[in-house]
Amino acid sequence: MKALLLEQQDGKTLACVKPVEEAMLPQAEVTVDIDWSSLNYKDALAITGKGKIIREFPMVPGIDFAGVVRDSADARFTPGQQVLLTGWGVGENHWGGLAETARVKADWLVPLPQGLDGRQAMIIGTAGFTAMLCVMALEDAGVRPESGEVLVTGASGGVGSTAVALLHNLGYQVVAVSGRESTHDYLNSLGASRIVSRDEFAESRPLEKQLWAGAVDTVGDKVLAKVLAQTNYGGCVAACGLAGGFALPTTVMPFILRNVRLQGVDSVMTPAPRRLEAWQRLVRDLPASFYQQSATEITLDQAAEFAEAIISNRAQGRTLVKIR
Repeated sequence: MKALLLEQQDGKTLACVKPVEEAMLPQAEVTVDIDWSSLNYKDALAITGKGKIIREFPMVPGIDFAGVVRDSADARFTPGQQVLLTGWGVGENHWGGLAETARVKADWLVPLPQGLDGRQAMIIGTAGFTAMLCVMALEDAGVRPESGEVLVTGASGGVGSTAVALLHNLGYQVVAVSGRESTHDYLNSLGASRIVSRDEFAESRPLEKQLWAGAVDTVGDKVLAKVLAQTNYGGCVAACGLAGGFALPTTVMPFILRNVRLQGVDSVMTPAPRRLEAWQRLVRDLPASFYQQSATEITLDQAAEFAEAIISNRAQGRTLVKIR
């Protein structure tokens, strides 16, 4: 099988597409022939070696994939069935989706939801799945379209793009934060009502003027601190990323004086019922136009090059990897 293999030499991560014996695949119940994968921010960190994502080498990255079951030792899945996978440490500590074949635990797989094909599922991918969980978190916190404007940081990235499209389609007024003027037309097409520069989020006071009923934050650090300081009384911020850093230079003021909720969102270990609900919501709540607007399709051989583009903030939207 053909795979993107990560190896380590003199402390550096080397990424190379090469033939790999299937006998090297890890032991697990279900073997899947992969048609589509995608590049997420975590994949880019792994492939470039910029993040301490991979601890065991050699490793096949790719934290998500869609494909067809070849064989299964678990009765829940049958040969020929279409499935998808996101999370569970696949592509981090278990060989992942940037290969023609994967062998994974049955518990990690989701049957492909009705109304989606494999290509669409990976245009959504881990990033879109995470965005849906963020939107669901805001809903659970009582943030409604009539509550006020909802902010999305890192809006031109994979999670941010999908969050903008979902929130707009659900009737919210979406304000997008972007550091690049070249993304403005794209964000407007997804449904952003207005766009603010990331430069406005460089510094913050403990409390600022209340602006946002809720927010989806993919950036962290000073940007998240500013968002919290500007969140309305009783509002909620769903935090799912650290593209700007993992620090959080804030105070308790937004929480104890404005009743603000900071809701963490993890997509890796999401329990199966919530996982299924999120995928069903994505089928229902993402507009058909999203699949045309947000995806750049590449081959497996281009994955390492595009990982560099994601890390250096030169990518836009979702990066879809055609495996076969």
